[in-house]
Amino acid sequence: MCKCEARTHQFLLELPKCEHHLHIEGSLSPSLLFRLAKTNNIALPSTEKDESFASPEALEARYERFVSLNDFLDYYFIAMSVLITSSDFESLAYEYFTRAHKDGVHHAEIFFDPQAHTSRGVAYSTVVGGLVAGQERAERDYGLTSKLILCFLRNLPVESADSTYKEAHALGHFSNGTVAGIGLDSSEVGFPPELFREVYESAAAAGIRRTAHAGEEGDHTYVSRALDICKTERIDHGIRLVDDEALLKRVANDKTLVTLCPLSNVRLRCVTKVAELPVRKFLDEGVRFSINSDDPAYFGGYILDNYCAVQESFNLSLKDWKFIAEGSIEGSWCNEGRKKVLLEKVEAWALAWKEMS
Repeated sequence: MCKCEARTHQFLLELPKCEHHLHIEGSLSPSLLFRLAKTNNIALPSTEKDESFASPEALEARYERFVSLNDFLDYYFIAMSVLITSSDFESLAYEYFTRAHKDGVHHAEIFFDPQAHTSRGVAYSTVVGGLVAGQERAERDYGLTSKLILCFLRNLPVESADSTYKEAHALGHFSNGTVAGIGLDSSEVGFPPELFREVYESAAAAGIRRTAHAGEEGDHTYVSRALDICKTERIDHGIRLVDDEALLKRVANDKTLVTLCPLSNVRLRCVTKVAELPVRKFLDEGVRFSINSDDPAYFGGYILDNYCAVQESFNLSLKDWKFIAEGSIEGSWCNEGRKKVLLEKVEAWALAWKEMS
């Protein structure tokens, strides 16, 4: 929860935000998880096997004790087993958008993991249909625009990623804008970006946007290989960039967006505290980055909580926050008209809060 003093909290709340690193399955709250499990008659692990599933509160408490990325992923995949129908995915998306709207998000670009669902018998079209319904509802209700990013689970065979990509292509989801781009997530170490070179080359040739998780638990070479071999336009996490000064300067010069996830990095033991993240280094070097919540139901905070945690650790100025906000808009995959509207909102915010400079 945000611990900012009241005025600083309001200052950050009103800042127009874009979120680019949000796994929609990772926004599944324990309360919604238990409700969908009951509705869909899905058996969760017995309390004899894992007492964490005794109640939503017990499960939330367990989420505070992850010891690694793989520990988190075990719970992540159990939880998503309750998502069965298109309506479930709509509920999942709308729950996230409602919270994001309350936190001041105006545009969101969200990851989804179709392989995690098709592998258990849920059709790709069911997943996307529900998410799109949630997107449309959020835009009607909140004016919140959004894009979908189809992520490949890097721990699965490359052939699985290829077939998922081809299915989305065959349905016209890239050409008609239903899906804006592709990403690469799940366990990083041992699954380098170059394994997925061919699918990324195909996406680049087709003009499909491209991003990848790199430099979270993997070293800085995962970042350079994502950029050089897979031709990614963004880097998700990217905290190991600071281990290679030339690479850091390249990312800054190219205006490549880096999608930081502060509370996630702490919860998964990538760093011991938010103050260890390269926020000040990125600002000083002119690296364009956004601040995101990653898997907020698991990592103890949604986007405003992450903004507050960064402020508490780095005491950023209005100028710093304006740089972050403008960079996150410019690095978004929405159209130029939407970017112009969002940039104007940031200007209005800065004027309203000029005493904070």
